[in-house]
Amino acid sequence: MQKIIPNFTIDFSFEQGLWQEDLCFVAGVDEAGRGPWAGPVVAAAAIFKPHYKADFLSGLNDSKKLSAKKREALYIYILEHCDYAVGMASVEEIDEINILQASMLAMSRAINDLPNKAQYVLIDGNKIPDQLNIPAEAIIKGDGRSYSIAAASIVAKVTRDRLMQKLHDEFPHYGWSRNAGYGTKLHQEGLSKHGVTQHHRRSFKPIQKIILEMKQNY
Repeated sequence: MQKIIPNFTIDFSFEQGLWQEDLCFVAGVDEAGRGPWAGPVVAAAAIFKPHYKADFLSGLNDSKKLSAKKREALYIYILEHCDYAVGMASVEEIDEINILQASMLAMSRAINDLPNKAQYVLIDGNKIPDQLNIPAEAIIKGDGRSYSIAAASIVAKVTRDRLMQKLHDEFPHYGWSRNAGYGTKLHQEGLSKHGVTQHHRRSFKPIQKIILEMKQNY
């Protein structure tokens, strides 16, 4: 049997119902960097004005579906036209509380740092941070369904990619400017030759394995 994949449309449908209830500050929230072996996890929150209209909205989508050049261009527009904030959870926090909880923590930090307090939050995925004391809704594939979440997705992704570029300049052997910390062949080769840095997530099994192998070889 062929699997049917829903064909979602991205728009302000989720936001409009809330705007009609006089909830003017509806924040879209998303994170970037749950899967990589290195670097922090980064979340962003973005709020559009009710019934906002602009040509650049037609280009908004899940950040993973956009080219780096397109993301960078949209990132500039989003920062000019949205209230936004970024939150992070460090490698140390990821290792201490696990990547899921660290992602939730980064989202909470982004929401709490918004210049105007959110009245309602739309979160990409199927989980809502326990720390939130604001009404919230989790939307599966939300970064391809809500403009607000898509904007947050782009801000989180661009912010994290830029951060990993800076870390690459300091640690050039792992290809972080190209792989953003994911476990690519180049990253694995760097780990084999140069070992584990303070920016690697030691709670992740591939990194644990490398650390164990290095201990056994000494």
